[in-house]
Amino acid sequence: MKGRLKTAVRAGWCAAVVALAVQTGVAHAEVAAADPIDASMHTCLARGDMSSTAGQVQCMETARAAWQSASDLAYQQLLAKTKGSQRSGWERSQRNWKAWRAAEAPMLRAVFETTRGTMYVLFEADMQLQPVRDRALTLRTAAANAGTAGGGNKPAPRVRACWRDADCAHADGDLNRYYLRLRREMPSRARPTLIRAERAWRGFRDATTPLVDARGQIDIIGARVATLKRLSETVGND
Repeated sequence: MKGRLKTAVRAGWCAAVVALAVQTGVAHAEVAAADPIDASMHTCLARGDMSSTAGQVQCMETARAAWQSASDLAYQQLLAKTKGSQRSGWERSQRNWKAWRAAEAPMLRAVFETTRGTMYVLFEADMQLQPVRDRALTLRTAAANAGTAGGGNKPAPRVRACWRDADCAHADGDLNRYYLRLRREMPSRARPTLIRAERAWRGFRDATTPLVDARGQIDIIGARVATLKRLSETVGND
């Protein structure tokens, strides 16, 4: 691939941010080195023998598998520390998260089938990675909090309805705007995949927001806004 792609950042409200830069066909991910999985991926992406598109995707796929393992471990630790309605709530959240990811895959494939260029292969790999990373970090935090002062068995602080919170209402407005833009831009035959994915994401959101605080609620919505915005700006590009 000729030319230079400036760093493309997956914006969002979550703490985890990964940026991809492509130069003469080589991707470099700028990731936080605090977590060993991030550090390992950073090292992998910087290796000369992994500089091809396939190599860069392999680095991200390896990181995604590691984050999935971390997520599974954190989930089991969380269940071991919770009971009653809190445990049932996290079980429901996890089922809905898995259902959303299953519905999301064909939608992402449909979007990236409308694009041309090596960089979009890397973008797709990044967009498969980030939700798994986000989920692992969420479950880690929940498991850590569950071990303090009986926190795992106490209901999360009641979060105000989204329309009553200015930040949440703003994020929700952006969510609807970018969803409608993406739906309009997608080929008509592929729109059902978007509808199914969005319905599944809303199921995940509704199952999870009662378990987190106001910041967590905005993080969930903000991450979805970032995804829909990026996809709406990507569909049909070549």
